[in-house]
This record gives sequence, C-alpha cells and structure tokens, in this order.
Amino acid sequence: MAARIRIEQSIGAPIQTVWDDVADIASHVEWMADAESIRFLTEQRSGAGTRMEVLTKVGPLKTTDVMEFTEWEPPHRMAIRHRGLVKGEGAFSLQSVGDATRFVWAETLTFPWYLGGGLTAFFAAPVLKLIWKRNLKRLAARF
Repeated sequence: MAARIRIEQSIGAPIQTVWDDVADIASHVEWMADAESIRFLTEQRSGAGTRMEVLTKVGPLKTTDVMEFTEWEPPHRMAIRHRGLVKGEGAFSLQSVGDATRFVWAETLTFPWYLGGGLTAFFAAPVLKLIWKRNLKRLAARF
C-alpha cells in the first residue's frame, strides 16, 4: 500500500512568476517546513536529470530523501522520483487561472517493510497532507 497525496492551492500570481520561483530548487527550504536542507548531487540545479539529497524532518523523524527530477516542462510541470529510504514519485503541476495560478502537488510514496510498509503509509498520508498544505500556503504568501 502506498501513500497517495494530492493537494492544491490557488496562488495570486501569474504562472510564469510562480514557475520562476518554484524552479529555484534551492529556495524550497524557504517555504517547505519539512525540508531542512538541500544538497545537489549534480552540477545542474534545475531540469530533468538534476539529483539532490533533501534532509527531511517530520516531527522527531528525519531522513535523507534522494530525489531526481524526471520531468521539467516550464511553466507547467516538474516531476521527481524518490530514491531514498522512502520511494515513489511526485509532481508539481501549474495551470493559469486568469491572473492566478492553480498549483497541484501530487505524490505517491512507499515505505520499506521494516518501517511498517503500508501501515506507515496509511498513517503518514494525512500527516504529510497537512504539512504540504501549510507548505503551499507559505509558497502562496511569497507573492
């Protein structure tokens, strides 16, 4: 069983403005409360093929999340694959809605059997959803 999470947020700025901010991957620690630090594993800092380690903290739990961007379609979509302890895929999708942007964050995550597997996914999904909703509110407040 995987944790499937999907949230969305309206952001009061044009899609290109939002994309330009979100495409600055290093700045994600400024609006993602669960991302403590980002260390790039590739020379490139954006685009498909960019790899990084993200020190992620949820409550007292910490893990180093290894991610690789698998899609990069400005200004509409960026997708990643999680390759660390937690595995899965995720994407940010942006859509113009008048002068605003509809931002959708979707992830499917699996946890290893020795950390509870599907049971952990069941309990993690609502917690991560709350954290990521707050993250998107913080992102929206940047504009």
